[in-house]
Order: sequence, then structure tokens, then C-alpha cells
Amino acid sequence: MIYFLTVNYYSSNLILKLVDSIEKTNDVDYKLIIINNSPDDRSINHLQTESVLILDAGANLGFGCACNLGLEWIYIQDPQAYVWIINPDAYLTENTLEKIQPFFDLYPEISILGTLICTPKGEVWFAGGSFIPKTGAIIYEKKVTNIDADYVNCDWISGCSLILNLKNFTECPYFDSDYFLYYEDVDFCLRYSNRGHIVAINNNFLVLHEGSSITNRNIFLKFRNGTYGYLLTIDKHTNQVIFNIRLIFQVLKAILLTIVKPKAGLGKFYGIWGYVVKQQHK
Repeated sequence: MIYFLTVNYYSSNLILKLVDSIEKTNDVDYKLIIINNSPDDRSINHLQTESVLILDAGANLGFGCACNLGLEWIYIQDPQAYVWIINPDAYLTENTLEKIQPFFDLYPEISILGTLICTPKGEVWFAGGSFIPKTGAIIYEKKVTNIDADYVNCDWISGCSLILNLKNFTECPYFDSDYFLYYEDVDFCLRYSNRGHIVAINNNFLVLHEGSSITNRNIFLKFRNGTYGYLLTIDKHTNQVIFNIRLIFQVLKAILLTIVKPKAGLGKFYGIWGYVVKQQHK
């Protein structure tokens, strides 16, 4: 069984498109687990079928914690399963499910596999991620390399489209609950890579993504959560000197943004302040 895992936050219409794309392009048995982060959004219940299960989170837990609910449920059902974490505003265009089992039969050592992610216009949105601890640089690759290779090793994979090979984990994998939204995928991959798990991307598996169609609804929250998650990641995976330098740059960016994009700048300031305050209370 292949399990899809997605998170709903007032995005029933987008998830319907995802469901339709899975049904139209695949003949493999699957189950879609929807974690409902917006309990008062009852329209999501219309999507429940024999292949679609909805689990209410009870509140908006954020992306990582909501995924943890789904991962725990799936792991209990089948600790040998493949779990495809996918954004609600992403969808498939080709029959990919039937390729997953043969791929992992050839490369069972891979624990975390990403896919090529493109916009509906065909532009590359994500083709792998790099992380440089000495500088704290978190890099999004937007140029496909080694297209003929079955996979390419990388440092991190976007949570927009991430496939887990659960049989490689001795216990259920989890996202860090300190994250609400943004950069939890970077931290997830770095943590499990440090434990010996292989992270890679298959550029022959494709997902289309309507970028930021949900998060752009509230620019203030987007920048607040993004800044908080960024600082948490730099703090966890670099040293104090690098963190301080990156923190200063974030403050400068917040000042500039406040001038040209007040909501974004204010959100960034709130993200910085929230992270500093939380660290002081540890």
C-alpha cells in the first residue's frame, strides 16, 4: 500500500484536484490521509471515500505536527509502507505510483526521496536542496541536473512532495514540533541524514505545484512563520557565530521590507522577536 499524506487548511477545492489527479493517473492501490487543520471546514468531509480518510487535528497544528499525526497513524497500520507527503496545492500529471515499488526495489537504501516539482506553466520550482553548515546557506535548486540518473543525492527535500520508505526507520519518523510552518522539511532531512539515512531526489517523478496558493492568503503570517522556522533551523544546524550573523541579516531585511512591504516586514519582525523570546525562556 502507498499512502498519500496531506494537510487541509481551508483548501478542500485544492485537495479535490489532488484526489482527481491520483484517481485519473494511477491504477495502484493507495490511501490518502487528510489531516484536517481547520475543524470548522466541514466541506472536506465530502471527500471521504474508501480510499480517502480524514483525521481531525482539533485545531491548526501547523504543517509538521499535522503530518506527525498522519505518520503515526500510518506507521501503526503498516511500518513497511511508502508514505508520500504532498501539499494540498500539488497534484500529479502522470502514473507515478506504479513506478515507486520498482524504484525502491532497486534502491532500498534510500529513506527520503523527493520528486521534481514544477509550476503549472512547466517552470522548475524545486529540484533538490543543499545546506552549507559553514555559512548557514539553505539553497533551493531550480535547475535539473543529471536528468538521466535514477536519483541524485541531496541535503534536503521539499515537504511539498516527499516520499518516505518507512521500512528503513526503526521507529516512526517525526517532524520537530517546534516548527509551525516552513523549514521543518529542511530540519527533518538534516536530522535523519545525520543518523545515516540517505536523502535523494528522483527528477523523473514529477509533481505540479500551485506555489503559495494557501500561504499567500496571509502575508504577515507567512513571513512570521517563515522567519521563525529559518532562525530555528540555523540555530539547530550551525554554530553561534553563524546564527548571530544570520540574525543580523534577518533584522536588516525586516527593516527594508517594512518600507516596501509593511505586512511582510512586520511579520518578519514578529518572527524574529518570537524566536528570541522563546530562546530566552528555555
